Amino acid sequence: MVSDDYVWLIWSSAFLVPWGLLYWRFPRHRRPMVWASLLTAPLGLTEPLFVPEYWSPPSLFELNRLTGFDIESVIFCFGVGGVGVVLYDVLTRRRTVPLHGAERQHTRHRLHLWAVVAPFVLFTPLYFLPWNPIFAGIATMAVGAVAASLCRQDLTRKALVGGCIFLIFYLVFLGGLEFAVPGYIARVWNLEALSGLRIAVFPVEELLFAFAFGAYWSGVYEHLTWHRTEAAGGQVFLAGASR
Repeated sequence: MVSDDYVWLIWSSAFLVPWGLLYWRFPRHRRPMVWASLLTAPLGLTEPLFVPEYWSPPSLFELNRLTGFDIESVIFCFGVGGVGVVLYDVLTRRRTVPLHGAERQHTRHRLHLWAVVAPFVLFTPLYFLPWNPIFAGIATMAVGAVAASLCRQDLTRKALVGGCIFLIFYLVFLGGLEFAVPGYIARVWNLEALSGLRIAVFPVEELLFAFAFGAYWSGVYEHLTWHRTEAAGGQVFLAGASR
């Protein structure tokens, strides 16, 4: 059995496998993937905000215990950021194209900047409310997804479906974690500080986080770079990818 000291490193690194596979098979999505991963990787430095209030995973060199920071969180954020931003497009065979100038002049876009930065602006005040910090993260990403959909209604479907897709993707990894290291979730997550609601052994907060992240992050590239998605020809994933 793998020592708990290395589980977080192995599990976070496992997200690099689908990242690498998507990058290899779908060249048209490489730019959004790299762009998104470089944006999300630094978010791993927020780990001290969640340890030990939300969870406390043993980390490499005991960095988590000694400093609150760890290498694994940066790896995790890099992996899920790149995957989360393209998973919807890959599975629905869509590609991103620039918005026309006329489309960019719609009055709704006056809120464009606020919609994009809403999660980052709101996190600090919500963090200090008397609740577990994971709820601040969930709430801010949910607000970001709604705000983006109001500003860019063409992204509404992508937010809803993207959230569901990423939730399923994340559940596979959570299930794999519990299967490979039975009881790890109970040992590492601070379950007593959460709602107590679970689906099987999974805290509902972890599932809400996955859905909210997928809903917000699946459309963030289009929103920030003034792109939209459209249907694209191409073969299915296992058969090959259109270049």
